Amino acid sequence: MMSTVVWGTGNVGRAAIRAVEAHPTLKLAAVLVHNPDKVGRDAGELGGLGHHLGVAATDDIDAVLAAGPRAVVYAASGDIRPDEALADIIRAIRAGAVVVTPSLYALYDQRNAPPELREPVLEAIKDGGGSLFVSGVDPGWGNDVLPLLISGLGTTVDVIRCQEIFDYSTYDQQDSVRYLVGMGQPMDYEPPMLAPTVPTMVWGGQVRLMARALGVELDEIRETLDRRPLDSTVSTRTMGEFEAGTQGAVRFEVQGIVEGEPRIVIEHVTRIHASCAPDWPTPPDGEGAHRVIIEGRPRIEVTVEATDEDGNRSAGGNATAVGRLVSAIDWLADAEPGLYDALDVPLRPAVGKLGRRKP
Repeated sequence: MMSTVVWGTGNVGRAAIRAVEAHPTLKLAAVLVHNPDKVGRDAGELGGLGHHLGVAATDDIDAVLAAGPRAVVYAASGDIRPDEALADIIRAIRAGAVVVTPSLYALYDQRNAPPELREPVLEAIKDGGGSLFVSGVDPGWGNDVLPLLISGLGTTVDVIRCQEIFDYSTYDQQDSVRYLVGMGQPMDYEPPMLAPTVPTMVWGGQVRLMARALGVELDEIRETLDRRPLDSTVSTRTMGEFEAGTQGAVRFEVQGIVEGEPRIVIEHVTRIHASCAPDWPTPPDGEGAHRVIIEGRPRIEVTVEATDEDGNRSAGGNATAVGRLVSAIDWLADAEPGLYDALDVPLRPAVGKLGRRKP
Protein backbone atom coordinates (compact mmCIF):
# COMPACT_ATOMS: atom_id res chain seq x y z
CA MET A 1 0.00 0.00 0.00
CA MET A 2 1.47 3.32 -1.09
CA SER A 3 1.19 6.14 1.44
CA THR A 4 -0.61 9.00 -0.27
CA VAL A 5 -1.28 12.59 0.79
CA VAL A 6 -4.19 14.72 -0.38
CA TRP A 7 -3.17 18.39 -0.33
CA GLY A 8 -6.26 20.63 -0.36
CA THR A 9 -9.89 19.78 0.36
CA GLY A 10 -11.92 22.02 -1.94
CA ASN A 11 -13.92 20.86 -4.95
CA VAL A 12 -11.07 18.68 -6.25
CA GLY A 13 -9.68 17.67 -2.86
CA ARG A 14 -12.98 16.22 -1.65
CA ALA A 15 -13.05 13.93 -4.67
CA ALA A 16 -9.37 13.09 -4.17
CA ILE A 17 -9.96 11.85 -0.63
CA ARG A 18 -12.69 9.54 -1.90
CA ALA A 19 -10.55 8.32 -4.81
CA VAL A 20 -7.50 7.55 -2.69
CA GLU A 21 -9.62 5.77 -0.10
CA ALA A 22 -11.23 3.63 -2.83
CA HIS A 23 -8.00 2.72 -4.61
CA PRO A 24 -6.85 -0.85 -3.90
CA THR A 25 -3.12 -0.03 -3.72
CA LEU A 26 -3.16 3.38 -1.98
CA LYS A 27 -3.40 4.30 1.69
CA LEU A 28 -4.45 7.78 2.77
CA ALA A 29 -1.59 8.91 5.00
CA ALA A 30 -2.40 12.60 5.55
CA VAL A 31 -4.61 15.47 4.45
CA LEU A 32 -3.14 18.97 4.20
CA VAL A 33 -5.38 22.01 4.55
CA HIS A 34 -4.87 25.78 4.48
CA ASN A 35 -8.03 26.80 6.31
CA PRO A 36 -7.43 26.72 10.10
CA ASP A 37 -11.10 25.77 10.61
CA LYS A 38 -10.41 22.43 8.91
CA VAL A 39 -7.37 21.49 11.01
CA GLY A 40 -8.18 18.46 13.15
CA ARG A 41 -11.27 17.43 11.20
CA ASP A 42 -11.43 13.86 9.96
CA ALA A 43 -10.63 13.17 6.30
CA GLY A 44 -13.82 11.16 5.86
CA GLU A 45 -15.87 14.17 6.92
CA LEU A 46 -13.94 16.53 4.63
CA GLY A 47 -14.29 14.11 1.74
CA GLY A 48 -18.03 13.69 2.18
CA LEU A 49 -17.75 9.94 2.81
CA GLY A 50 -20.23 9.85 5.65
CA HIS A 51 -17.84 8.02 7.97
CA HIS A 52 -14.48 8.71 9.63
CA LEU A 53 -11.18 7.46 8.23
CA GLY A 54 -9.06 8.11 11.31
CA VAL A 55 -6.89 10.68 9.49
CA ALA A 56 -7.03 14.19 10.95
CA ALA A 57 -6.37 17.13 8.63
CA THR A 58 -3.27 19.18 9.36
CA ASP A 59 -1.57 22.34 8.12
CA ASP A 60 1.94 21.13 9.02
CA ILE A 61 3.44 20.73 5.55
CA ASP A 62 6.97 20.09 6.82
CA ALA A 63 5.89 17.23 9.06
CA VAL A 64 3.78 15.57 6.37
CA LEU A 65 6.53 15.70 3.75
CA ALA A 66 9.21 14.66 6.26
CA ALA A 67 7.29 11.42 6.75
CA GLY A 68 8.19 10.51 3.15
CA PRO A 69 4.84 9.88 1.45
CA ARG A 70 5.10 7.91 -1.79
CA ALA A 71 2.51 10.10 -3.51
CA VAL A 72 0.82 13.49 -3.24
CA VAL A 73 -2.44 14.49 -4.89
CA TYR A 74 -2.05 18.25 -5.06
CA ALA A 75 -5.63 19.57 -5.16
CA ALA A 76 -5.10 23.18 -4.08
CA SER A 77 -6.03 25.77 -6.69
CA GLY A 78 -3.44 27.17 -9.06
CA ASP A 79 -5.79 29.49 -10.96
CA ILE A 80 -5.08 32.61 -8.95
CA ARG A 81 -1.93 31.43 -7.11
CA PRO A 82 0.23 29.68 -9.74
CA ASP A 83 3.54 30.66 -8.15
CA GLU A 84 2.52 29.31 -4.75
CA ALA A 85 1.14 26.12 -6.31
CA LEU A 86 4.37 25.54 -8.21
CA ALA A 87 6.41 26.08 -5.04
CA ASP A 88 4.24 23.58 -3.12
CA ILE A 89 4.52 20.97 -5.86
CA ILE A 90 8.30 21.36 -6.08
CA ARG A 91 8.53 20.82 -2.29
CA ALA A 92 6.65 17.55 -2.63
CA ILE A 93 8.79 16.37 -5.56
CA ARG A 94 11.97 17.19 -3.64
CA ALA A 95 10.63 15.01 -0.82
CA GLY A 96 10.64 12.11 -3.29
CA ALA A 97 6.90 11.92 -3.92
CA VAL A 98 5.03 11.11 -7.08
CA VAL A 99 2.84 14.21 -7.52
CA VAL A 100 -0.36 14.35 -9.57
CA THR A 101 -2.30 17.58 -9.96
CA PRO A 102 -4.66 19.55 -12.23
CA SER A 103 -3.36 22.87 -10.90
CA LEU A 104 -0.70 24.04 -13.40
CA TYR A 105 -2.17 24.49 -16.87
CA ALA A 106 1.14 25.30 -18.55
CA LEU A 107 2.53 21.87 -17.58
CA TYR A 108 -0.23 19.82 -19.20
CA ASP A 109 1.94 19.92 -22.33
CA GLN A 110 5.15 19.73 -20.37
CA ARG A 111 7.45 19.55 -23.40
CA ASN A 112 6.43 23.05 -24.47
CA ALA A 113 6.05 24.58 -21.01
CA PRO A 114 7.89 27.85 -20.32
CA PRO A 115 11.44 27.22 -19.06
CA GLU A 116 10.73 29.16 -15.85
CA LEU A 117 8.16 26.47 -14.96
CA ARG A 118 9.72 23.37 -16.46
CA GLU A 119 13.32 23.78 -15.33
CA PRO A 120 12.65 24.09 -11.56
CA VAL A 121 10.48 20.95 -11.76
CA LEU A 122 13.18 19.00 -13.59
CA GLU A 123 15.74 20.17 -11.06
CA ALA A 124 13.52 19.02 -8.19
CA ILE A 125 13.05 15.64 -9.87
CA LYS A 126 16.82 15.28 -10.24
CA ASP A 127 17.43 16.23 -6.59
CA GLY A 128 14.56 14.41 -4.90
CA GLY A 129 13.66 11.53 -7.18
CA GLY A 130 9.96 12.36 -7.40
CA SER A 131 7.75 12.65 -10.47
CA LEU A 132 5.01 14.93 -11.77
CA PHE A 133 1.93 14.33 -13.93
CA VAL A 134 -0.41 17.26 -14.58
CA SER A 135 -3.84 16.58 -16.07
CA GLY A 136 -7.56 17.12 -15.54
CA VAL A 137 -10.83 16.95 -17.44
CA ASP A 138 -10.86 20.07 -19.66
CA PRO A 139 -8.04 20.70 -20.12
CA GLY A 140 -7.37 17.00 -19.61
CA TRP A 141 -8.86 13.69 -20.73
CA GLY A 142 -11.72 15.51 -22.52
CA ASN A 143 -9.22 16.87 -25.03
CA ASP A 144 -6.38 14.37 -25.07
CA VAL A 145 -6.95 10.65 -24.44
CA LEU A 146 -10.69 10.59 -25.25
CA PRO A 147 -10.62 12.35 -28.67
CA LEU A 148 -7.47 10.48 -29.67
CA LEU A 149 -9.12 7.16 -28.80
CA ILE A 150 -12.28 8.04 -30.74
CA SER A 151 -10.26 9.28 -33.74
CA GLY A 152 -8.91 5.76 -34.12
CA LEU A 153 -12.41 4.56 -35.04
CA GLY A 154 -12.52 6.76 -38.14
CA THR A 155 -11.68 5.84 -41.73
CA THR A 156 -10.92 9.47 -42.54
CA VAL A 157 -10.74 12.40 -40.11
CA ASP A 158 -11.29 16.00 -41.21
CA VAL A 159 -11.76 17.81 -37.88
CA ILE A 160 -11.53 16.83 -34.22
CA ARG A 161 -13.75 19.05 -32.07
CA CYS A 162 -13.76 18.81 -28.27
CA GLN A 163 -16.56 20.67 -26.49
CA GLU A 164 -17.23 21.55 -22.88
CA ILE A 165 -20.83 22.76 -22.58
CA PHE A 166 -21.76 23.80 -19.05
CA ASP A 167 -24.20 25.71 -16.94
CA TYR A 168 -21.76 27.47 -14.62
CA SER A 169 -24.38 28.06 -11.95
CA THR A 170 -23.59 24.46 -10.88
CA TYR A 171 -19.92 25.33 -10.40
CA ASP A 172 -19.25 26.05 -6.74
CA GLN A 173 -16.49 28.65 -7.19
CA GLN A 174 -17.96 32.12 -6.99
CA ASP A 175 -14.73 34.03 -7.69
CA SER A 176 -13.83 31.93 -10.74
CA VAL A 177 -17.30 32.20 -12.27
CA ARG A 178 -17.90 35.90 -11.61
CA TYR A 179 -14.42 37.35 -11.97
CA LEU A 180 -12.14 34.99 -13.88
CA VAL A 181 -14.84 34.09 -16.45
CA GLY A 182 -16.90 37.28 -16.01
CA MET A 183 -20.42 35.95 -15.53
CA GLY A 184 -22.66 38.71 -14.17
CA GLN A 185 -20.16 41.43 -15.04
CA PRO A 186 -20.88 44.37 -17.41
CA MET A 187 -20.19 43.56 -21.04
CA ASP A 188 -17.26 46.00 -21.08
CA TYR A 189 -15.57 44.01 -18.27
CA GLU A 190 -12.55 42.04 -19.51
CA PRO A 191 -12.50 38.61 -17.84
CA PRO A 192 -8.92 37.45 -17.18
CA MET A 193 -9.62 33.93 -18.46
CA LEU A 194 -10.86 35.31 -21.80
CA ALA A 195 -8.08 37.84 -22.41
CA PRO A 196 -6.14 37.34 -25.66
CA THR A 197 -3.55 34.50 -25.42
CA VAL A 198 -4.93 33.19 -22.10
CA PRO A 199 -7.16 30.49 -23.66
CA THR A 200 -4.14 29.34 -25.66
CA MET A 201 -2.05 29.28 -22.49
CA VAL A 202 -4.65 27.03 -20.83
CA TRP A 203 -5.82 24.85 -23.76
CA GLY A 204 -3.10 25.27 -26.38
CA GLY A 205 -1.09 22.50 -24.79
CA GLN A 206 -3.98 20.09 -25.41
CA VAL A 207 -4.08 21.09 -29.07
CA ARG A 208 -0.33 20.45 -29.31
CA LEU A 209 -0.66 17.09 -27.54
CA MET A 210 -3.31 15.94 -30.01
CA ALA A 211 -1.27 17.18 -32.97
CA ARG A 212 1.77 15.29 -31.71
CA ALA A 213 -0.22 12.09 -31.26
CA LEU A 214 -1.78 12.45 -34.72
CA GLY A 215 1.56 13.13 -36.40
CA VAL A 216 0.63 16.52 -37.86
CA GLU A 217 2.41 19.86 -37.84
CA LEU A 218 0.53 22.93 -36.62
CA ASP A 219 0.78 26.14 -38.61
CA GLU A 220 -0.40 28.12 -35.59
CA ILE A 221 -2.97 28.22 -32.81
CA ARG A 222 -5.84 30.71 -33.13
CA GLU A 223 -8.53 31.93 -30.76
CA THR A 224 -12.12 33.02 -31.31
CA LEU A 225 -14.45 34.59 -28.72
CA ASP A 226 -18.14 35.48 -28.49
CA ARG A 227 -20.03 36.79 -25.44
CA ARG A 228 -23.76 37.30 -24.88
CA PRO A 229 -25.65 39.36 -22.27
CA LEU A 230 -28.59 38.11 -20.24
CA ASP A 231 -31.95 39.26 -21.59
CA SER A 232 -33.43 39.26 -18.08
CA THR A 233 -32.26 38.94 -14.50
CA VAL A 234 -31.90 35.31 -13.40
CA SER A 235 -31.61 33.72 -9.98
CA THR A 236 -29.33 30.73 -9.37
CA ARG A 237 -29.37 28.22 -6.54
CA THR A 238 -25.68 28.49 -5.65
CA MET A 239 -24.61 32.03 -6.57
CA GLY A 240 -27.59 34.32 -6.28
CA GLU A 241 -28.74 36.75 -8.94
CA PHE A 242 -27.20 37.72 -12.27
CA GLU A 243 -28.62 40.93 -13.66
CA ALA A 244 -30.08 41.57 -17.11
CA GLY A 245 -27.55 43.09 -19.50
CA THR A 246 -24.55 41.49 -17.79
CA GLN A 247 -22.54 38.66 -19.29
CA GLY A 248 -24.61 35.50 -19.33
CA ALA A 249 -22.85 33.25 -21.85
CA VAL A 250 -19.41 32.78 -23.37
CA ARG A 251 -18.29 30.80 -26.40
CA PHE A 252 -14.67 30.49 -27.43
CA GLU A 253 -12.48 28.22 -29.49
CA VAL A 254 -8.79 27.35 -29.40
CA GLN A 255 -8.01 26.14 -32.91
CA GLY A 256 -5.07 24.12 -34.15
CA ILE A 257 -4.48 25.21 -37.74
CA VAL A 258 -3.19 22.53 -40.12
CA GLU A 259 -2.44 23.56 -43.72
CA GLY A 260 -4.50 26.72 -43.26
CA GLU A 261 -7.61 25.06 -41.80
CA PRO A 262 -8.83 24.59 -38.19
CA ARG A 263 -8.48 20.83 -37.80
CA ILE A 264 -8.12 20.41 -34.02
CA VAL A 265 -10.61 22.55 -32.10
CA ILE A 266 -11.28 22.92 -28.38
CA GLU A 267 -14.55 24.76 -27.85
CA HIS A 268 -16.18 26.02 -24.66
CA VAL A 269 -19.83 27.00 -24.44
CA THR A 270 -20.54 28.33 -20.98
CA ARG A 271 -23.76 29.79 -19.62
CA ILE A 272 -25.01 31.01 -16.28
CA HIS A 273 -28.57 30.18 -17.32
CA ALA A 274 -30.06 28.03 -20.08
CA SER A 275 -32.07 31.00 -21.43
CA CYS A 276 -28.94 32.78 -22.62
CA ALA A 277 -27.66 32.07 -26.15
CA PRO A 278 -30.14 29.24 -26.83
CA ASP A 279 -28.88 29.00 -30.40
CA TRP A 280 -25.45 27.82 -29.23
CA PRO A 281 -24.74 24.10 -28.64
CA THR A 282 -26.49 22.67 -25.58
CA PRO A 283 -25.90 19.56 -23.46
CA PRO A 284 -28.52 16.79 -23.46
CA ASP A 285 -30.16 17.91 -20.21
CA GLY A 286 -29.13 21.55 -19.95
CA GLU A 287 -26.64 21.16 -17.08
CA GLY A 288 -23.36 20.09 -18.58
CA ALA A 289 -21.42 17.62 -20.68
CA HIS A 290 -18.18 17.00 -22.49
CA ARG A 291 -18.47 16.09 -26.15
CA VAL A 292 -16.08 14.88 -28.84
CA ILE A 293 -17.08 15.23 -32.49
CA ILE A 294 -15.03 13.58 -35.20
CA GLU A 295 -15.93 15.12 -38.53
CA GLY A 296 -14.99 12.65 -41.22
CA ARG A 297 -16.11 9.27 -42.43
CA PRO A 298 -17.87 8.06 -40.43
CA ARG A 299 -18.94 11.10 -38.43
CA ILE A 300 -18.64 10.18 -34.75
CA GLU A 301 -20.08 12.02 -31.77
CA VAL A 302 -19.56 10.98 -28.15
CA THR A 303 -21.06 12.86 -25.19
CA VAL A 304 -19.89 12.21 -21.63
CA GLU A 305 -21.99 13.22 -18.62
CA ALA A 306 -20.62 12.70 -15.12
CA THR A 307 -22.39 13.42 -11.83
CA ASP A 308 -21.31 13.29 -8.20
CA GLU A 309 -22.24 14.84 -4.86
CA ASP A 310 -26.02 14.54 -5.24
CA GLY A 311 -26.12 14.78 -9.01
CA ASN A 312 -23.90 17.82 -9.51
CA ARG A 313 -22.29 17.93 -12.96
CA SER A 314 -19.35 20.10 -11.96
CA ALA A 315 -18.59 17.74 -9.09
CA GLY A 316 -18.83 14.88 -11.55
CA GLY A 317 -16.28 16.52 -13.82
CA ASN A 318 -13.93 17.09 -10.89
CA ALA A 319 -14.29 13.45 -9.89
CA THR A 320 -13.30 12.23 -13.36
CA ALA A 321 -10.23 14.48 -13.34
CA VAL A 322 -9.26 13.04 -9.97
CA GLY A 323 -9.93 9.52 -11.20
CA ARG A 324 -7.50 10.01 -14.08
CA LEU A 325 -4.81 11.35 -11.76
CA VAL A 326 -5.18 8.94 -8.84
CA SER A 327 -5.32 5.94 -11.18
CA ALA A 328 -1.95 7.04 -12.58
CA ILE A 329 -0.14 6.96 -9.24
CA ASP A 330 0.90 3.31 -9.20
CA TRP A 331 2.06 3.51 -12.85
CA LEU A 332 4.14 6.58 -12.03
CA ALA A 333 5.56 4.91 -8.93
CA ASP A 334 6.83 2.03 -11.08
CA ALA A 335 8.23 4.34 -13.78
CA GLU A 336 11.49 6.26 -13.67
CA PRO A 337 11.38 9.64 -11.89
CA GLY A 338 10.33 12.23 -14.43
CA LEU A 339 7.97 14.85 -15.78
CA TYR A 340 5.13 13.13 -17.66
CA ASP A 341 2.19 14.16 -19.83
CA ALA A 342 -1.06 12.54 -20.96
CA LEU A 343 0.57 10.83 -23.95
CA ASP A 344 3.05 9.14 -21.59
CA VAL A 345 0.66 7.95 -18.89
CA PRO A 346 -1.85 5.30 -19.97
CA LEU A 347 -5.51 5.47 -19.05
CA ARG A 348 -6.14 2.00 -17.66
CA PRO A 349 -9.19 -0.03 -16.65
CA ALA A 350 -10.38 0.18 -13.05
CA VAL A 351 -8.38 -2.86 -12.00
CA GLY A 352 -9.26 -4.05 -8.52
CA LYS A 353 -12.16 -1.61 -8.14
CA LEU A 354 -15.13 -3.37 -9.76
CA GLY A 355 -17.77 -4.02 -7.12
CA ARG A 356 -15.31 -3.60 -4.30
CA ARG A 357 -15.04 -1.08 -1.52
CA LYS A 358 -12.49 -0.81 1.23
CA PRO A 359 -13.84 -1.71 4.67
